[in-house]
Amino acid sequence: MAATDSAAFIQARDFLLKHRADYATAYRDFRWPQLTSFNWALDHFDAMARGNDATALHIVEEDGRETRRSFAELSARSNQVANWLRAQGVQRGDRVLLMLGNELALWELMLACIKLGAVMIPATMLLTPDDLQDRLERGNVRHVVVASEHAAKFAQLAGRYTRIAVGAPVEGWLNFADSAQAPGGFTPDGPTQATDPLLLYFTSGTTSKPKLVLHTHQSYPVGHLSTMYWIGLQPGDVHLNISSPGWAKHAWSCFFAPWNAGATIFIFNYARFSAPALLEALQKHKVTSLCAPPTVWRMLIQEDLGVWRGKLALREVIGAGEPLNPEIIDQVQTAWGLTLRDGFGQTETTAQIGNPPGQPVKPGSMGRPLPGYEVVLLDVDDNPAAEGEVALNLAVRPLGLMVGYEDDAGKTADVMRQGCYRTGDTATRDADGYITFVGRADDVFKASDYRISPFELESVLIEHPAVTEVAIVPSPDPVRLAVPKAFVTLAAGQHPSAELAQEILAFARERLAPYKRVRRIEFVHELPKTISGKIRRVQMRKSEHERNDGAGRGEFEFFEEDFPGLKG
Repeated sequence: MAATDSAAFIQARDFLLKHRADYATAYRDFRWPQLTSFNWALDHFDAMARGNDATALHIVEEDGRETRRSFAELSARSNQVANWLRAQGVQRGDRVLLMLGNELALWELMLACIKLGAVMIPATMLLTPDDLQDRLERGNVRHVVVASEHAAKFAQLAGRYTRIAVGAPVEGWLNFADSAQAPGGFTPDGPTQATDPLLLYFTSGTTSKPKLVLHTHQSYPVGHLSTMYWIGLQPGDVHLNISSPGWAKHAWSCFFAPWNAGATIFIFNYARFSAPALLEALQKHKVTSLCAPPTVWRMLIQEDLGVWRGKLALREVIGAGEPLNPEIIDQVQTAWGLTLRDGFGQTETTAQIGNPPGQPVKPGSMGRPLPGYEVVLLDVDDNPAAEGEVALNLAVRPLGLMVGYEDDAGKTADVMRQGCYRTGDTATRDADGYITFVGRADDVFKASDYRISPFELESVLIEHPAVTEVAIVPSPDPVRLAVPKAFVTLAAGQHPSAELAQEILAFARERLAPYKRVRRIEFVHELPKTISGKIRRVQMRKSEHERNDGAGRGEFEFFEEDFPGLKG
């Protein structure tokens, strides 16, 4: 890589670090670095790691066992892994499916694949054999690296691909442990072009079959400068992001963003989530920044967070994955004196919109466009508006945007038509530039000819102390076309009943305009979700429509008209 390319990346990174709390300057003056050849692992990570004994990765297991590796150690070890993979036939451009947990080998392999120029396809261990067959075929996979306990899923899967097992030896599979015998000096096959492919991500499929998203050696490694800025990461920080490998958010905040800043990636592994155990880990290991999905924050606020005030080293707290309800933000602020900051991005991009450190946060808003992103809201006629679909101006194309959908040129052309990339999410923008999420375009619905945002109604119901999770979908109605219905999971110690249904409906009634009123409620054990943890409202809408074609009510389903005092 030319020295000017390396310097351009570092200059852009340092500019954002310098202006981490000065949004106006950062947004106005930031420019993406112009790169010709760039290999993030060789040109950034190895350069940062030279003689650097600071902790790069710290993994803590539920039983207390710890694994630590310095930047220098990971640099040397990934050279070894790259050499070993090359000896097994992994070449530049080959597709490598990685299906591992939060274990040391994952970070070693990712760095090694980047150094080789191999194209990674991260995969969650929750995938079924059918899911994996789809990925093998559509991803044109040449090599698979899998945790040993999941190797059996591939027993009947067609295709010619190298099989590598991490962990206990598996008959017929190469043993990753043998990589320890590989030489340590690594020489790349040649320069890596910044636009060469690096990552293929299968989306979580909340509304359709997973799409295959293609990223390059610049779009995610360099593009995540915006994510680093949003989180507020600094050199020497200890950052915990709660995310499963296989999903884009893991690469966002368990790989690129922290190491762009020179921070420590902290991992806390557990079989079953425990809020008290997480809080103890945060305290013991002096974690300075925590990023977690709303589901985790909802569990945390069930604890007495106030007793931890002053005991934690946390400086930044972040929510990601789905929008944060204002009630959660308020409770964290009250307990810890810290502002829980929301943001927005996709597998197809890095962080686009967010509340960076030191900026005023407006209740319910996911923030303002992040440096490097020009965001427009488009109405139904594709004109800029105060409310509409969140889109990115391609005239100033952000570096963190995908190349396109690998297997669907038509879909790529559709989402990038008329000079804008369309996210499929709708939002509003106020006079100060703050953008507030309304919902997936597919999730917004009409009731009595009024547009209803499920998220807005869910944000009200989640404030009720008996409610842990809630999803709003349209329920067919002969008069209003559809009415808002809430599917609710209850907090520990709460039990479904007509009395509780009436109480929650009355609670919502007091806080919502009449046309937004929740008119039906059903208590459920759990909400249907994708394997990445996102609520599948599309599945719930379909089920609700089919049920109302003739099926009776659910066992714990209640209508507003069941309670005469609520009617009207």
